[in-house]
Amino acid sequence: PQASLPVRDGVAPSFVWCPNGPWQTIGEFFLFRFPAISRDRWALRAARGELRDERGIELGLDSAYRVGACVFYYREPEIEVFIPFKENILFRNSQILVVDKPHFLPVIPGGRFLRESLLVRLKHQTGLNSLVPIHRLDRETAGVMLFSINPATRNAWQSLFRDRRIKKIYEALAGLSDGLSLPMIRRSRLVRDAQFFRMKEVLGEANTETGISLTENRGTLGVYKLEPVTGKMHQLRVHMSSLGIPIINDRLYPTAETNGPDDFSSPLKLLARSLSFIDPISGDDRVFESRQNLF
Repeated sequence: PQASLPVRDGVAPSFVWCPNGPWQTIGEFFLFRFPAISRDRWALRAARGELRDERGIELGLDSAYRVGACVFYYREPEIEVFIPFKENILFRNSQILVVDKPHFLPVIPGGRFLRESLLVRLKHQTGLNSLVPIHRLDRETAGVMLFSINPATRNAWQSLFRDRRIKKIYEALAGLSDGLSLPMIRRSRLVRDAQFFRMKEVLGEANTETGISLTENRGTLGVYKLEPVTGKMHQLRVHMSSLGIPIINDRLYPTAETNGPDDFSSPLKLLARSLSFIDPISGDDRVFESRQNLF
């Protein structure tokens, strides 16, 4: 739906559709839909004109409930932990923005992260409210990210990933294993684990493929070049763990360690080193490389 509230400090408004139900007023519905948010807080937002339907009409908590309405509002996390690492813009033209994402920063808002997300930071920094990420990186992973600026050409950039016409190179730090013959191609079938935030390998037709090679020895650790052909969630992390060489500081694989806050001194040693492709608009060869390192 077309938003009836503007982007504010890089934060786009959220929205909720009004389903069939017993509610007589917007206030009744919002208190049911968002039980963790008090009536007083919703009343304050309404007083500031921050509740509007799809027609742009300002709503109060006593406004009549209308089935099928789309109500826009701003998310306001109670407490948001500051991520003490900065993104760096590598390239920008009228079509795309390429950025070097730091560890720990999510790409898009979600859960406890809103302003501390790469998309919101970039919108606030550049004023480009049309920004949309073309692919994804895990919150824990750092490196090169591509954003679309122009909605009219967005599909051309998205097709680079859909059609696998883009080369992605990652770098990882992990242990060494005498039993592995490298370089190798790792193919397996990945599905969601019982722990919804994890993936796991199962028997069946492969739906993932990663090229893995050892590029440098550093004592008891190795520097690995990872070249994913597919782009499943956590693919590189699962493949490295399944080979007995989990990526250093991985808190999900092989065993989930999700309790407690982030340890900013121990980032996951995984970096999206580079993206290379033929520009679908200009026809130019493009290569973008991260300026970060894992050491």
